[in-house]
Amino acid sequence: MKVAVLFTGGKDSTYAAYRAKKDCLDVRCLLTMAPENPESWMFHSVNINMTKYQAAAIGVEQTIKPTTGEKERELEDLKEAIFSLKKDVDGVVNGGIASTYQRSRIDLICKEAGLASISPLWGRDPIELLREMREAGLRTIITSVAAEGFDEGWLGREMDEGCIQDLAKLQRKYGVSPSGEGGEYESFVVDAPFFKKRIELAEVEKIWKGTNGYLLIKKTKIVEKLT
Repeated sequence: MKVAVLFTGGKDSTYAAYRAKKDCLDVRCLLTMAPENPESWMFHSVNINMTKYQAAAIGVEQTIKPTTGEKERELEDLKEAIFSLKKDVDGVVNGGIASTYQRSRIDLICKEAGLASISPLWGRDPIELLREMREAGLRTIITSVAAEGFDEGWLGREMDEGCIQDLAKLQRKYGVSPSGEGGEYESFVVDAPFFKKRIELAEVEKIWKGTNGYLLIKKTKIVEKLT
């Protein structure tokens, strides 16, 4: 089956793409929605312009579709983007884990387009899934935080076992979703098993706003894999 992957550059969409390839799906392209509104209900906005380097590292064609990021209106932009791909693919893969708001809308658009809607991570335990991603070889950094319990020190932090344990603590203490699917945090993958090359962050800046903030990636390099 030929598929497109809804791609944000974060851990979930990257791992969904990896799982699709592991399941012998033919990943033809990455579809990235680029919202103007940082408060988009559907799409990530932090460092979305840097996904082009990830696409180059993977070696897969990418389509970047601008969207206002306004609730409901952004769905029309997604619908237009998916319909434009229907002649080239048979299905659309997404990295949704628990958000019924996002999944129901993606499923409906795919149904209207006559495409399969594929959610390989759906319903998984978030802590178990984070460990699975790590063990599979994803190297991921946290690029934004926006929930009680997070501070500036989380920005740029690699999602290693210590980080996963701390996310579990925040879940118990504050009810934070360890997957970050509610917008509690966002991430950026710098390497994965199916990357032909890896991403190196050459210049970053922490932007902190008192209770939330993000890591602005200013420059990156695509470099050979470490041996």
